[in-house]
Amino acid sequence: MSQVLERMVSPMRTRLIETLSGHSKQLPTWLVRLEDGEDEGLFGENSAAWVVHSSMPTLVAGVRALLLQALHPGALAGVRDHSRYQEDPLGRLAGTIQWIHTVTFGSTSQAIAGTRMVQAMHERVRGEYTDGRGVTRSYSANDPELARWVHIAFTDAFLTAHEHWGRSIPGGADGYVAEWAKAAELMNVSDPPRSAAALRAAIDDATDKGELRGGPEVSEIVRFIRRPPLSRALRASYRVVFCAAVSTLQPRHREMLGLSQRDRLPIHTATKLVLSGAEYLIGPRSAAELAARRRLVRLQEAWQ
Repeated sequence: MSQVLERMVSPMRTRLIETLSGHSKQLPTWLVRLEDGEDEGLFGENSAAWVVHSSMPTLVAGVRALLLQALHPGALAGVRDHSRYQEDPLGRLAGTIQWIHTVTFGSTSQAIAGTRMVQAMHERVRGEYTDGRGVTRSYSANDPELARWVHIAFTDAFLTAHEHWGRSIPGGADGYVAEWAKAAELMNVSDPPRSAAALRAAIDDATDKGELRGGPEVSEIVRFIRRPPLSRALRASYRVVFCAAVSTLQPRHREMLGLSQRDRLPIHTATKLVLSGAEYLIGPRSAAELAARRRLVRLQEAWQ
């Protein structure tokens, strides 16, 4: 890369890395420690989970997951009542990325420890909400029912985004859903979906039964997700990412979110360009995957 081009792209690279890591200009300690560990982890090299979670479509998937999760009033109440998403949105993003990458790329013990840390943090996330049928219910972030919805929304978002803009998945869509069910079980979700058909059926079932709803509180979250406090250098690209996430939602979910109008952008092509640009800036492999691969090399050398 020429020095002139490097000077042009360096500020954007810095802003992107800071955004994804929570404003840290250095690799977080948890990420560096992924090189440690005594085994290959829950999934292993070149698994479906590794391919999906290290790819650029995760940028779209993260936004889509937040939108879909917000339609469940219990998940929404937990975010509104207990997170500092408006004051520290990047901190929450960084925490979510840490858990996903630790479970995906860490050793088995690291995945278990990372999940226990999340569950300990969730212990204080309790309260009440009005469900889609108008009934007031109590909730806890560690409730298996609520954790199940978060898992389903996450899995569907990452699978759908990858199907639109990613490369082939080892074992296909069913392989990814079946693999990532291990993460659900870590969060005490019993019998999570293990095929793409079962995953989509679970979302349709929740929608058809009226478990999801829109409303003013959902609209408030959507407005924030649509225009988060990002660096000016990232705003145009983020608009494309947001529109891409919305374009992959079911029409009835878009309507609940108040996002029924389609954007005029040629969204599929624009998203490919944005994701290619992101890959150019930060590389084709995530730092978490590279750390995990170094662990696997170390273990292989020790076994020889």
